[in-house]
Amino acid sequence: MPQDTRVSLASDLKSAQIAKPPLQPAASQALPYTIHDYSSYSANFLPEKIKQNSPQDQSSRWASGSHNQLQFITLKLDRISIVHTITFGKFHKVHVCNLKEFKVYGGLTPNSMFELLHGGLRNDTEPETFSLKFKANGVYFPCQYIKIAPLLAWGANFNFSIWFVELRGISQSEPADQAYAEYMNYRENEVVRLCLKHFRQRNQLEIFESIQRRTKIKLEDPLLTDLHRHLVVNGDFAAAEDVIQDASQRSLFQDWIRRSVSSNGCKPVWKRIQPATGEGCPSSRGGHQMCIDAECGRIYLFGGWDGSKDLADFWVYDRTSLRWRCISPDTRRQGGPGPRSCHKVCIDTRNKIIYTLGRYIDTDHRPIMNLDADFWKYDVSQDKWTKISEDTTQEGGPDLIFDHQMVIEESTQVIYVFGGRRVQAGQDANQSVFSGLYAYNIRDNRWSLLREDTTPADHAVQMKSRVGHSMLLSPETRELYIFAGQRSKDYLSDFYVYNIESDTVHEVSRDYSKKGGPNPGYTQRATIDQELGELYVMSGLMKDKMTSNEQLRNTFWIYNIKLDTWTRVYHNDSNPDEEYWERMADKEPRPRFAHQLVYDWTQKVQYMFGGNPGLSTNPGLRLNDFWALSLQRPRNEDILRHARFFIRKQKFREMCVSRTHSPQQLLHYLQNDLSEVVDHADPHESKSFRELTSWLFMWNTFKGPGGTPLFGFSDSATAGGHPAGHPSAQANNFGAGGMVAMGTDSGNLPNDIYSFRTELYSRLIEYFPEEMREPKQSLVDLVPII
Repeated sequence: MPQDTRVSLASDLKSAQIAKPPLQPAASQALPYTIHDYSSYSANFLPEKIKQNSPQDQSSRWASGSHNQLQFITLKLDRISIVHTITFGKFHKVHVCNLKEFKVYGGLTPNSMFELLHGGLRNDTEPETFSLKFKANGVYFPCQYIKIAPLLAWGANFNFSIWFVELRGISQSEPADQAYAEYMNYRENEVVRLCLKHFRQRNQLEIFESIQRRTKIKLEDPLLTDLHRHLVVNGDFAAAEDVIQDASQRSLFQDWIRRSVSSNGCKPVWKRIQPATGEGCPSSRGGHQMCIDAECGRIYLFGGWDGSKDLADFWVYDRTSLRWRCISPDTRRQGGPGPRSCHKVCIDTRNKIIYTLGRYIDTDHRPIMNLDADFWKYDVSQDKWTKISEDTTQEGGPDLIFDHQMVIEESTQVIYVFGGRRVQAGQDANQSVFSGLYAYNIRDNRWSLLREDTTPADHAVQMKSRVGHSMLLSPETRELYIFAGQRSKDYLSDFYVYNIESDTVHEVSRDYSKKGGPNPGYTQRATIDQELGELYVMSGLMKDKMTSNEQLRNTFWIYNIKLDTWTRVYHNDSNPDEEYWERMADKEPRPRFAHQLVYDWTQKVQYMFGGNPGLSTNPGLRLNDFWALSLQRPRNEDILRHARFFIRKQKFREMCVSRTHSPQQLLHYLQNDLSEVVDHADPHESKSFRELTSWLFMWNTFKGPGGTPLFGFSDSATAGGHPAGHPSAQANNFGAGGMVAMGTDSGNLPNDIYSFRTELYSRLIEYFPEEMREPKQSLVDLVPII
């Protein structure tokens, strides 16, 4: 088996945000409840039986009287609480009535509840704990009622069974009452804001101002209030553009730029980095390790497997000179570590120290090899290797492991190591023993075990160890993001967050492939941009959703942490034609696994080196190509120009119908003021601009005072309710990266100029962060249809 593979090649509540409880986890406790309501039950399988955990008792469960999706059971908590988790117990044997799919709802009343979880149980005997949503719009969400709605049992056409349910959270009066008060205050404020939005949109400004004056509640950020006053109320288009300019200078459009990824507003650009003639570069390999000092612009590469042997060479790539330099052809000559692959490295950029841990040893060689878990550091400034530990096992750390993950928290000087397979003498080649979650305190030279690879005894969320996974650190929130990998023969697509400060695990997703994310995968590589709030994933070996067959392909994904959304921005299918990849050698990388990826957050560039192309005809082949990946997104200046285009289009239309400007003045404004904010190279935007000329020909058809309203049209000038020759409604695409313009040309202008300006205002504020804007909902939409 190749040494770098290590695999068997066979809107009230928005999207969940990664939130912390208001109290430390010690305050989280079991929440007493009673059975409030249920849909049905069978025989003596009464709903009350879910309160007892008796896995050996066949009758200790609630069983529904039907298998339709109208079944439910509602629990009433003894008091209003912040509910963190729900745990399902199971029978001591697998059972066809276990819930393969279910939903959990919560609320303050049984008639007004929101979805807190959509999940499913494994058909085994182990209890399972799930995190529930307990925060929305920055406000903790208290509950007194929890409703469980079964959707599907493991056995077709079998009724549903729930054996045991435990709820955990915070019920202490002070935090729970505080959360309740804040939540009710939030709802009251939102009601007022919806009223404010409703009256302002309908030009009932006296009512709007009266409500705002009496409640002291603001509808939006003052900057947007200024934009509305200039644009909608006063029609001062120049002042409106000044507000947009101010917003651009304050970088307020960055949130929209991030959100534009999901609307194909992000274009991947690959560039192969070739060494200059006569200059060296790392040889072909997989299972190597890389780390980056982004501020210094240096990438370090150590070790790997070249298809026949482990390597011990050590390289650095300089972003400024665009050159590789070999620090050492064999680190043993510097008193450093020996050859290795499937190890891990991390860099302390503050102190310029690189750490490395772990290595793979083939099962055939383990009886004659040293299996001590050595631990090393390299001082960049002094060009010196130091062995920190002969064997971390003897110091309370992990055994010798491979295909684990390792990150460093520089502010606390703590290294975190999670997962990987343990290498032990006499170990069965088919046996997989996984390592847990460890922390190494650099200052104290001390290891500590944070999580074992076992089911938690306290029904906490279980984060199973694995290999070939990803683990990233968010220094600002002090969280570890852990996802994907392989557990025995299972390829995973789960996602967990470990909170360092509170020592708690939160399950973001049991299977993100069902939420539009990547297929279950192994050897994928991931990076993080803390500034943008995004994770990046370059896939490796994956399981096809339909066939469960293993696939080798390159796909690049972006995960938005705040929105909990996945977006695929690059896709490269495996192609068996070698001639094809030879032709594409300098255009895009061929599919691979066991590669490495690092991210330069200062330049927003990903760097990828080497890997295994997975050729069955040449299993020893490894790659040494080096690539840079940039993501072209809409720029701040693009958004500024588009906003000006929208504003000037509105001004031009009003100039056309006001009859205060001559045709020559209108043409001058169109050819100069409007034209300068148009990207004429964009066919869609250019077409939209050209179609505005139709308004010039309609100038003499508009009636003035005493005739039809200002925005009305004479019968002879209309066709189907539109000015003759006026462009019909159509979506327009603008800008770099496929930016989609908000709104359409709507044809006949409405009679109320205020309404049309309000529509433009609604388009423009989409560029601003959501927390600055008026509520998305409409007061009218909340009225039910009877």
